Amino acid sequence: MLTTALSTLRTRWVTFAGSFVALSLGVALIAVMGLALASSLDAPDRGPERFAAARVVVKGRDALEVSTPIGVRGQELAQPRAVPAGVVAKLRDLGTVVEDRSFAVRAEGGPADLVGHPWSTAAFAPYALDAGRAPRAADEVVVSGDWARPGTRVRTGGGTVRVVGTVAGLGFENAVFHTDARAAELAPRSLQLVVDADAAAVREAVRGSEGVQVLTGDARRYADADPDRDAEALTAMNALFGTAGGVAGFVSVFVVASTFAFAVARRRREFGLLRTAGATPGQIRRMVVHEALAVGVLASAAGCVLGSRAAPELVEWAVDENLAPRWFTLGDHTWPYHVAFWTGLLVALCGVLAASWRAGRTGPAEALREASVDARPMTRGRLLWGAVLLVTAVVTLALALATDPGGLLRRKTYVSRPMLLITAVALLAPLLVRPLVRLIAWLPARLPGAGGMLVRENAAAGVRRTAAVAAPVLVTVALAGSLLGATATLDGAKATEARERTAADFVVAPAGAAGFDGATLRRLRAVPGAEVSASSSSAVYVLEEGVALVRSGARAAEPGPLAATTRLPLVAGRTDDLDDDSIIVNEEWEKHTVGERVDVWLGDGTRKSLRIAAVMAVGTGDNGVYVTPRNAPAAPVDRVDVRLAHGADAHAVADGLRRAVRASDGEVLTGEAWVRATRPGTDRTTRTGFFLVLGIALLYTGVSLANTMVMATSDRARELAALRLAGATRWQVLRLVGAEALTVVVVGGLLGALVAGLNLAGMWSALGLLSVWTPIEVPWTPLGAALGACAVLAVVSAVVPAGLALRRAAVELAGTRE
Repeated sequence: MLTTALSTLRTRWVTFAGSFVALSLGVALIAVMGLALASSLDAPDRGPERFAAARVVVKGRDALEVSTPIGVRGQELAQPRAVPAGVVAKLRDLGTVVEDRSFAVRAEGGPADLVGHPWSTAAFAPYALDAGRAPRAADEVVVSGDWARPGTRVRTGGGTVRVVGTVAGLGFENAVFHTDARAAELAPRSLQLVVDADAAAVREAVRGSEGVQVLTGDARRYADADPDRDAEALTAMNALFGTAGGVAGFVSVFVVASTFAFAVARRRREFGLLRTAGATPGQIRRMVVHEALAVGVLASAAGCVLGSRAAPELVEWAVDENLAPRWFTLGDHTWPYHVAFWTGLLVALCGVLAASWRAGRTGPAEALREASVDARPMTRGRLLWGAVLLVTAVVTLALALATDPGGLLRRKTYVSRPMLLITAVALLAPLLVRPLVRLIAWLPARLPGAGGMLVRENAAAGVRRTAAVAAPVLVTVALAGSLLGATATLDGAKATEARERTAADFVVAPAGAAGFDGATLRRLRAVPGAEVSASSSSAVYVLEEGVALVRSGARAAEPGPLAATTRLPLVAGRTDDLDDDSIIVNEEWEKHTVGERVDVWLGDGTRKSLRIAAVMAVGTGDNGVYVTPRNAPAAPVDRVDVRLAHGADAHAVADGLRRAVRASDGEVLTGEAWVRATRPGTDRTTRTGFFLVLGIALLYTGVSLANTMVMATSDRARELAALRLAGATRWQVLRLVGAEALTVVVVGGLLGALVAGLNLAGMWSALGLLSVWTPIEVPWTPLGAALGACAVLAVVSAVVPAGLALRRAAVELAGTRE
């Protein structure tokens, strides 16, 4: 049988070439994603940056740590505490103390990530002047980089400043240095300071001060703006490559198994001849397995080589797109090759295993069959597995809706859930192919001529062929519709929440992260006809189930103005009942009964017991908590909602608001304009990851679709000859083949749309249960583009081999072996 298998590989090279290409590309995808994922597991050690030349850095309390029965749990504080004044006084007795301040800067023509500092801290990086001089006046600055030269005037959120000097950039930030006095005005709170003294003496001075840290050596990096950015970048890349790798692995396994199974199923006449010649069922099965083993080993090895060449290109692309840090490179890992190789070989064997058992049951009479009609396209095993997976998908969805509808809104869930449904629908596709084909071709079949009828009957008769060709289209359309539709629907739901919650006529936003100062707030409140609600962004921490320290975003506002400008999605209680001793929570909290008291930690780590004044619906997960300003210490006002008083003129109020914030460069928007401007959107990494996934899926399924079409068309020589002998012209036959390919693509598109529709319906139901009613967002443009690309590939891959076959005489074609 091994000799027979090798001979079969030589004579049926078209069939095995298609299987080889599909498997090698699948293995290459798994290898590429595995190599990228393996390289993103460990971040390099990064030393101090802003304070590399400082002796000692003292930092205030910036983390909350709570003891639980299973250990200490920690969270970063929303409002870190400054070093206590008494400690600062002790440190000044030891040596020179320089207070550090950092604040966002918005400058016309400058980088988007500008950050301001006092000039006295520049020496600790160290920065050195390469042009100009140090700043001496409040309107003078020194900048890093080459985006501005000395003498340039730049408009910033704090007014117009003049660049008097430049320093060379050090690669970790784009800095703007003010005088120390001006920096203190722009950022009144100093959270850390540099001490020119012996480290042991500094530690002795801060002894007994809760949470105060003394940083020396490599630990000084924790005083940098984002000391864990490398780990965070790797976490984002893990999510990106993990998602892409998971989907790519599923697509490749799905398509390869389908391709191998189809390659075996279409050879029943060949197996019938072997059975007539005396081959036993076991010999047939062993031959098929040997063929798969030979193709699997060669294709998997080729895929690993291809993956090793493609992986550096993926890493370079990720760096160029700023999805990965500049230092990110491909590591020296071998386990992804093993995973890819053995996965490919296993999938190849599994893909032919079930088909080989069916091939072994082929009777000798099959060699005499001339018709290509699939009498029993569905085996009992395929029907059983398809039904089991479909029931599993439906039951898990129902359980999720009943117990945790919010879980369906998580990215991992709506990325992984379509896979189960895709597999179930693909397994049951032969049951759906005939009715779909007859529905699609109903009108063409009734048009004059036999073309429409032949398209319908050919596609309906060759159920296995139609299902195999439709499978790649099903995967592409289902993934595009499910992933892009889920993110668009979720973004729309969040926008609906924001729109329904905003009752303000105007929203005033500050220019920078420092928020509005007291003088600006007084001017805003003095505008005639304006009811002003100033609010701050903070956080509240709660210990759930005694072991999990959970952070909830919080907004702090006065109860009366809050009730006038905001429509909270309350299910119990009233907004007016909020006071300094209470909190408004949502139903996700372990305790969410009005009147019940809950122990929380405020944004600066202060522990407090608060009464629940009202309870909100869960929504999409953005319904945080509400407290009064007294329970959000040191949180700057970052939003001002304005409601028009009865009879007030909107234009006059808007002009008054603009005059009030002119000095601080704030922005005045109507309520509707603010909702549009702050409409939630998928972050760039997630969006790029989804397009990477869909690009891989489209490319791979496109190649698979072309392979399958070539394989299917190459075996239709006798059918094409029969059409030619019946009087059809060459162009009529080609049009028939092209129309049939289009019909099959539409079948796959409808099955994919069915899967995407079911997934989006599940998300829509979950949003409804969470009290957010929003329309389903269907990504029509990507779906149309994916379906159009599949249609073009299918038609070309069917018409070209058919055209080549028709170059031979019809009588010669009729005698062609299959």
